[in-house]
Amino acid sequence: MTATEAPFQVQLEGVSRRYGEHWAVRDLSLDLKRGELFAFLGPNGAGKTTTIKMLCGLLRPTAGTIKVCGHDLATDGLAARANLSYVPDLPFLYEHLTGLEFLELVAQLHGLDPERARDRIATVTRQFELEKFRDQITMRYSHGMRQRTVFAAALLHEPKVLVVDEPTVGLDPRSVRQLKDLLRELVATGTTIFLSSHSLDVVQELADRIGIITGGKLIGCGTIEELRSQASHAGHLEDVFLRLTEDGEGDHAGEGA
Repeated sequence: MTATEAPFQVQLEGVSRRYGEHWAVRDLSLDLKRGELFAFLGPNGAGKTTTIKMLCGLLRPTAGTIKVCGHDLATDGLAARANLSYVPDLPFLYEHLTGLEFLELVAQLHGLDPERARDRIATVTRQFELEKFRDQITMRYSHGMRQRTVFAAALLHEPKVLVVDEPTVGLDPRSVRQLKDLLRELVATGTTIFLSSHSLDVVQELADRIGIITGGKLIGCGTIEELRSQASHAGHLEDVFLRLTEDGEGDHAGEGA
């Protein structure tokens, strides 16, 4: 089977990460299929950030393998990362560039030819309603403007996997609604989304499956109904999450970002 025919868009097998004597993530295994929105939840210090950094190739696991669209991040990192985009919780822009110049730079970094770059920039500019401010210096952007520009840049090369960390922080209700609609559209076209968020209402509304990590270990994974069954609780995701993570949360505090 070739990489392009891989049955899962994201595969983590026995992934662990150690800092000195401390294990931030321990024996994490996940398989995410095409067009799935997978939400990754956990209390502060549970190992979410470390997992995201490993998935994006920013941090090497101490043990285990990570594949993106069939490409091993350790041995075929360029091909793996070519299929992936990452939207961090704090949107970063080069503040002395305009929004348009930033998009042009990102297109060049992805190796898009000039004609495709123009087409894709025009598409994402319309999609994220950037026309009114894309020619302004980005240091003047509000948080919402920054978030929209970073999302637009992340989708320029039409990645098959999108990793999103806390996307609703600082957004107004209209922007949150637009974001949810966007994530639905991406999933409908086959994009796999790995979403880390503390906004449990958004997760409950959008996620196909949910993984819960605490103390560096995955303690629950499945649909909301499967997690309710595991927690023996039929309520809201917030109640299910609290019930599943309450045992031992204090014991693991500070064990990983």
